[in-house]
Amino acid sequence: MNLKEISKNIRKQIIELAHCSKIPHVGSAFSCVDILTVLYWKVLKLKPWNRRDIFILSKGHSEAVLYSTLAERGIIKKTVLKGYCQNDGTLPSHLDRFTSKGVEVSSGSLGHGFNMGLGIAYAFKKQKQKRRVYVVIGDGESQEGSIWEGALFAPKLGVDNFTVILDYNNLQGYGRARELCAYEPVRKKWESFGWQVYQIDGHDFSQIEKALKSPHNNKPKIIIACTTKGKGVSFMEDQLIWHYYIVTDEIKQKALEELR
Repeated sequence: MNLKEISKNIRKQIIELAHCSKIPHVGSAFSCVDILTVLYWKVLKLKPWNRRDIFILSKGHSEAVLYSTLAERGIIKKTVLKGYCQNDGTLPSHLDRFTSKGVEVSSGSLGHGFNMGLGIAYAFKKQKQKRRVYVVIGDGESQEGSIWEGALFAPKLGVDNFTVILDYNNLQGYGRARELCAYEPVRKKWESFGWQVYQIDGHDFSQIEKALKSPHNNKPKIIIACTTKGKGVSFMEDQLIWHYYIVTDEIKQKALEELR
């Protein structure tokens, strides 16, 4: 399997979805494509489906990356994508668990997917199931108080089946996350809360896989994945405007040319 080609296909699909729907957040979706690629092709246990591992995209405004990944993995049909953000369509902007297979929770309000994942992981532990839970959160999302409530509580629950991946691209809706609401030092904070912490290049497939498969040491685990907003298309990379800009015909053509 060629993870680089898979991630390119996912990015192409995101461009197509953004172009057809005129919905923003392309940069936010692009920054975590490589993380989802490794999760869905190398890490998540998906069969049998009723015993699957659980993945939650807590930064739900990046929904296009999850829809595109589910389609590329064959979990949903690609024809379903045609109804993305259309009147009487199939897939909404912001995730709704009642709309599609593979969408585990409705993660509209930032910070909530994290704690829903924590609750699911704890339930699996209580039921003595071997299933694992993985949650991707954003660095801007990490300014939410609900994230830190869960971070404090998780080690007490003994959820060594719970992995959080921080999409650490340092850009949110109005600027640099570190400047708008400083939360450094990130690694030391999570370690002080009692988490097993790894820090990686969030676009290096081997580093992502190694961190996801590294031991929990009887703790919940967080992977600080250093990423670039808009990764994969040069004129979108590390540009705040791609939190909001829509994909026009011209932009679509330029982006797909790069991805080819």
